[in-house]
Amino acid sequence: MLEIARAHVRKFGPARTTVVGIARDAGMTHANVYRYFPSKEALFEELTASWLRPLETRLREAAEGADPAYDKLERMLLAIHRAYRQELDSDPLLFELLVEALEKGKSSARKHRARVQADLQRVVEEGAASGAFAMNDRRRALSLIFDAAHRFIHPLSVRLDAATPAAALEARFERIIALALRALRSGRV
Repeated sequence: MLEIARAHVRKFGPARTTVVGIARDAGMTHANVYRYFPSKEALFEELTASWLRPLETRLREAAEGADPAYDKLERMLLAIHRAYRQELDSDPLLFELLVEALEKGKSSARKHRARVQADLQRVVEEGAASGAFAMNDRRRALSLIFDAAHRFIHPLSVRLDAATPAAALEARFERIIALALRALRSGRV
């Protein structure tokens, strides 16, 4: 059913996608769809969460890895940027569901943001504890990371940069990450 819903969003857009149409293509009644999802919005929430799960898994695995904290942090930030940009480029209407979820404070966006922040926080704390980062104030370090990376990892900003070539944008982000990591290592911010 999710694949059919995904196809409908791609074909018709979120506003014109209907539960009745999804049910018809799934060979069931719309009442049966409502057994699984209480509303069209709940169905869209699951569609959004389903494409974010692999990214969240990659971030968690990176955070749990044995690499130095600065390598993990760089890899994680780039993974977020690449996943968002790839979704924007390949499935702009599905990406729009994430943007809408963020704008409306829906649970899929809140949970995703919390998971991303928790994994990044874990790496920052590991870096401070191991001495890889001289900046010991966790909140200040996380603020630095999110402020520096905002343009490249916030879905609204990613959408605004849709016309910028992906390779050029990623090269710029790599320079920003290098600056942020240098600040974390030196402790001078």
